[in-house]
Amino acid sequence: MQSGITASLELLDTFQAVVSDHSVRGLIVGIENEALVSKKTLPSAGSFDEDLGQLDGLLQDNQPAYIILRRRDGDSRVAPFISVAYVPDVANVRQKMLFASTRNTLLRELGSDRFGESIFATTKDELTVEGFKRHDAHLAKPAPLTEEERILKEVKEAEAEASTGASTKKATSRGVLTPVTEEALEALRNLKSGGFINLVQLAVNIEKEQIELASASTAAIGDFTRVIPDDTPRYSFFLFNHMFEGQQESPIVFIYTCPPQSKIKERMIYAASRGSVVASAETDAGLTIAKRLEASSASDVSELQLLEEFHPKKEEKETFSRPKRPGRR
Repeated sequence: MQSGITASLELLDTFQAVVSDHSVRGLIVGIENEALVSKKTLPSAGSFDEDLGQLDGLLQDNQPAYIILRRRDGDSRVAPFISVAYVPDVANVRQKMLFASTRNTLLRELGSDRFGESIFATTKDELTVEGFKRHDAHLAKPAPLTEEERILKEVKEAEAEASTGASTKKATSRGVLTPVTEEALEALRNLKSGGFINLVQLAVNIEKEQIELASASTAAIGDFTRVIPDDTPRYSFFLFNHMFEGQQESPIVFIYTCPPQSKIKERMIYAASRGSVVASAETDAGLTIAKRLEASSASDVSELQLLEEFHPKKEEKETFSRPKRPGRR
């Protein structure tokens, strides 16, 4: 809500003089006759902290005011002035509403780019050296995270731990290492034996805090979108049987799919356990993981992508033949 009050020409001129005159610390602004006016200028007798002592005798306990102070030097990366809306709790209700609704107008008409900070204060104590120290300490603290932001932060931390090998820690419900069931390990061992099974999917049982077998099947890469879920994360181990330059090759690919629409807690636990799942597959099931892929959806994984992963195209350098010397006649 805007009050309709504007800055007087006298205030604009006074503030411009303060901007150019570093011997002035700032000024106090009030509202008179539906206009913002300059009430008092503050000389600069010392440092910012030392000059704050002037405010006690200039401010009233029950009268709102705007205070503009030069807090930083002109060569600072932060704009030099700070604006304070001083609105005591015991002030007249109409005055409190008027000063609150006119605050943005003051900043806009004096030039918002000149102000590095804009704060509220209800007592003189907040405008002392100690008061500003408390204000600065509060600004230095990170804003409290929402529950969703906190879990997303943990997801990123868990992914970082997994990628740096920190996934050898013991399992917890928050997830870093989750044990793999014997049934799941047996399915992975069968994958290595080269039988009919070429795709083993593992899933996290959050309640039991363990990784279980989700399915063991025969599937072509084109079947991934049908057999790998698109609403929950999944660890998939795929035996990639293919021919290359006349030779049969059967590397095992680990594919971690994590759909964006999956639950945040699932994303956190799957991300945290990813590295340990691969370690368990290699150590306990004896697999050799040739490639590790990560995708948002099974549709992102194609046969062409896998072929390029294992057999990247070699860049052919162009050669230029030297022109023949003209023959003798």
